Parts: sequence; C-alpha cells; structure tokens
Amino acid sequence: MGDPDAPPLQAAKLLRLLDDHGVRYVVVGGLAATVHGATRVTFDIDLVPEWTDDNLGRLASALRDAGAVLRAPSPAPIGFPIDVRALRQFEVSTWRTLLGDLDVIIGTPTATRGALASYDALASSATEHEAFGVTVLVADLDDIIESKEALSRESDLVALPELHRLRERLR
Repeated sequence: MGDPDAPPLQAAKLLRLLDDHGVRYVVVGGLAATVHGATRVTFDIDLVPEWTDDNLGRLASALRDAGAVLRAPSPAPIGFPIDVRALRQFEVSTWRTLLGDLDVIIGTPTATRGALASYDALASSATEHEAFGVTVLVADLDDIIESKEALSRESDLVALPELHRLRERLR
C-alpha cells in the first residue's frame, strides 16, 4: 500500500525527467509488472540503475531536479546530499520527489542465483517498452516474479498469483 502522505505518482513526468538526464536503468517491481499487463496499482517507481559514476551522477541530477529528499524508515524525509557518493551508500534508497516516490536499488533479490540481479543481469533479459510516453527498459517478467518470490513480503505474495497467470498467458 502506498504512503498516503506521498505526492501522487506522476510516472510519465518522472520517467521523462530520467530520460531527459540520460539515466540508464531497468524498471523493476510493481510498475514493471504493470507494463507487462498486471492490474495491481503501484504508488512508486522502483528502478535498478547502471551503477557507474557517470550514470549515478545523471541520476543524482535528476533527483535534485525533482526536488527529492531521502526517506528513512521513519516517515519524515531527511536532508541528505544527492550525489554519486550518497547514492553508493545504499543498496536501497527511497526518494520522495515532487513527482512521487522513487526507489533506487542496487539490484533485485534472486532465489536461484544466490546474489542480487544487477543492472547488467537485468538489462540482458529486459525489453524496451513504450510506457507513459517514454521508452523504458523493463525487467523480464521472470525476473520480477523471482524477486517477489525471494522477498516474500505480504504485498509480493499477494501479487504473485496474477503474475504467474500473466506469464502463462504471455507464453
């Protein structure tokens, strides 16, 4: 469930901003599932960026332009510098922007690979999709399912039956 205090997700504007800054990333999580045809509503964007200094610099610039502030486990945002060094401090960081929440993660959990699936691993099986007026690289449905199974959070477990049905329909 989304945070009721979060600004409404403006996915088109947020993805356009990332595109305008030339950020390389793979969309994962709920929005990726939606692009594949899932019907569950998502309230944020989860992405795995290419983990190079140049790309993280472009991502930091986009976050600053979106008025981002770091969200901690507590609901109150934290004043935190947004730069490459800051982004590298987190495996997962949640940023509250004027355009909605954005989760930046180093990779998605896997059940079979024993490690996080990095940008390179996800990009190798991802597909380009037109979504919200932008061409985005979207994680493969199998990768989305695997990460949700590995996480096993209640929200992920609830989403899995639809994702399994969707995968069967798409095959």
